[in-house]
Amino acid sequence: MRLRVLSRLLQIQRVLVKYGLDEIILATHLFRPLRFAFYLSPATWVHRDRSGPRGERLRLALEELGPIFMKFGQMLSTRRDLLPRDIADELEKLQDRVPPFPVEEARRIIAEAYGMPIETVFERFDETPLAAATIAQVHSARLKNGKEVVVKVVRPGIRARIQRDIEVLYAFAELANSYWREAHRLRPVELVREYEKTILDELDLMREAANASQIRRNFAGSNLLYVPEVYWDYCRKNVMVMERVHGVLINNVEELKRRGANIKRLAENGVEIFFTQAFRHNFFHADMHPGNIFVLLDDPEHPRYAAVDFGIVGSLEPSDQHYLAESFAAFFDRDYRRIAQLHIDAGWIPAHVRIDELESAVRTVCEPIANKPLKEISFGQVLISLFEAAQRFDAQMQPQLMLIQKTLLQIEGVGRQLYPELDLWKTAQPLLKQWAHERWRPRNIWRQVRAQLPDLAEALAQVPPLLENAVQRAADGRLHLQVEATNLDSIRKEIREVGRRRDMTIMASIGGMTGILWLALDADPAWPGILLTAASVAVLAFRR
Repeated sequence: MRLRVLSRLLQIQRVLVKYGLDEIILATHLFRPLRFAFYLSPATWVHRDRSGPRGERLRLALEELGPIFMKFGQMLSTRRDLLPRDIADELEKLQDRVPPFPVEEARRIIAEAYGMPIETVFERFDETPLAAATIAQVHSARLKNGKEVVVKVVRPGIRARIQRDIEVLYAFAELANSYWREAHRLRPVELVREYEKTILDELDLMREAANASQIRRNFAGSNLLYVPEVYWDYCRKNVMVMERVHGVLINNVEELKRRGANIKRLAENGVEIFFTQAFRHNFFHADMHPGNIFVLLDDPEHPRYAAVDFGIVGSLEPSDQHYLAESFAAFFDRDYRRIAQLHIDAGWIPAHVRIDELESAVRTVCEPIANKPLKEISFGQVLISLFEAAQRFDAQMQPQLMLIQKTLLQIEGVGRQLYPELDLWKTAQPLLKQWAHERWRPRNIWRQVRAQLPDLAEALAQVPPLLENAVQRAADGRLHLQVEATNLDSIRKEIREVGRRRDMTIMASIGGMTGILWLALDADPAWPGILLTAASVAVLAFRR
């Protein structure tokens, strides 16, 4: 293990001890090699602070440990059904109330990005941040043309901190691969690699601006979701400027009710937005915690969502999108055999698994929750139960589905806070059926075929010269079947090796039998029999 990684692990341990969270060290298997340092560290006995509430101590520890740990806390905060209330309340503060970095740093970064003083760009720049998050913080401002905007600035030094902690995650993943029997199912290294790509992309605000523009275009003219306009002339890799929207944060349910928002419609619209992004657009906002979602109440009876922070987005391969949508539809229809077959067809479950046994396992998990309102079920618990059931069938985690699963859990967490009586199945089922119907319309199929016609025409144009060349080579006796030589060479080598071992074994056996016979006949001298027997035993014992 690299010294840098070991140093970081010890630092994590020190922070956990500092905030009186040392039980995590003692309970975590992968920390066990470092427990000796915990017991010997003076901080264990002197600097532990258990005076504050446990939720506050956990939040402070995550803040001190850095962005990756804070993002983990953000994700947990959306699952109030899985957490004690005091911890959920504190972790919720990580969504947009992370300690800000100094405004002087923000002004310096902006001035360097534009190559000019900040006063030249903005008519007004508010020094108190509107929000501070793990990757960046946001200030309100006004452009010279009078437009009200928000300015997002990436935290200084954040890339180095993230890359350091990514190394730690890889170390954990390698330890899991080495010492955890079930690691091949979870595929920890692949999961870390997927997360690394996602979080490093989040540091590039030009990429985020492009994501925002794409989602804005996808929902142009929609009454479901509003995406603020991006002002491209003011966007740089570490600075982004967007239109400012004024709304109520989605988790401020009391304010939404006070202003007369139709909460039921709002919750149903949230489900429709998710399924529209995931299946119709195949481009979805994948960081849907409450700090990133506002509600516009120009018409309280028809409230509209407004989303911000597009650093993490996701899309699905067509095959995964198809299998996932079909699995949802089968679940809504309680067709558990179809779910089992889809998982095998997709390669998520090995092909040798008996479909009837898999169907029974899926039914056992899903049947108790079918058609229940959201307040009576938990996707988190369902996913855990499904994963436990799938372990019997040697199922593997699918890293490419990590973002869609995370987003679904966040949407459920938001919906649970907003309108617990929401019937998720009743709301989602017609959306999926409509998507499937539209997908197989002749017009849409023809559109897909037409889009591929140029590539098909190009490929067909190459066929005549290829055929002419093949015929000419055959006529000249120069047409040879190309076979991958690497595998043949290894097979030949293995055959030769087996033959060599066989010959050595036969010769040694003959020599050994001759030596034994020599000794049995009490021939004189005896040393040839002893020598033959000993040599044969040595050859048989040490042959390669």
